[in-house]
Amino acid sequence: MKLKFNSTKISFLVLFVLSFFSQVFAQSETGFPPNYYDIIALLLLFIVILVFTGLIYFEEITGKSTSKGKPSLFSRLKKSLSSSVPVEQEEEILLDHDYDGIKELDNRIPPWYNYLFYVTIVFGIVYMLYYHVFSSDKSMYDEYKEEMHTAQIQKEELEKTGTFINAENVKLLTSPADLSSGKSIFEANCVACHRKDAGGLVGPNLTDDYWIHGGGIKNIFHTISEGVPQKGMISWKTQLNPKQIQEVASYVISLHGTNPENPKPPQGTIWKEDEKNNE
Repeated sequence: MKLKFNSTKISFLVLFVLSFFSQVFAQSETGFPPNYYDIIALLLLFIVILVFTGLIYFEEITGKSTSKGKPSLFSRLKKSLSSSVPVEQEEEILLDHDYDGIKELDNRIPPWYNYLFYVTIVFGIVYMLYYHVFSSDKSMYDEYKEEMHTAQIQKEELEKTGTFINAENVKLLTSPADLSSGKSIFEANCVACHRKDAGGLVGPNLTDDYWIHGGGIKNIFHTISEGVPQKGMISWKTQLNPKQIQEVASYVISLHGTNPENPKPPQGTIWKEDEKNNE
């Protein structure tokens, strides 16, 4: 059965291909296609599809006007690429093999397959000369090393802001520089509720043994980060990065036992020494 094409089908196919490629290139801002070579490959594929559909359409148009028996351009191109034998001549290439009534044809390898193989050989030679002999551009290994170096720099920058710090892995800081930074954050944001000496005002006293939401670096980090909305304490994670929350939480712990003047009465429960598994 011969597949029939008309202008409507061809137009629909072309519109579909154009729509697909427009969507592909519309996503380029997200990193796809990732590089120049992918764009070239997509364009070549688009050209092949257009040429193929154009030949089919041309065959349909010219097939009605050419003399009977004269092969169309598409038919000649297909034969040159496939070297296929017409059904009427298959007896000439029929082998003596018979498998349950299924017979084998001695078809030759399609020329297009050989052409593709030759193209890969040429591409391999050009690639080797371009990247490994003349070093005209970065090899994939060089690009990998460069990307790894960039990723390491980005990781170090993220670590400076404490991006990877959370209530589960936070550690108590004890260095003077970290505590000084925590003190500055505390005095800039926390004194309105806890006083400058952390003795408590609207909020509880932070220097005694009593804690409403648990003591230790992990509990305090979580309380600062998430806040206590029902008691008027906002979530500070939108205003302070994890590193800053770690610093101010460590500073609060350093204030334990400082005995401020006129402290607020104890609130919560005692945080015993043997319960300090969050430190």
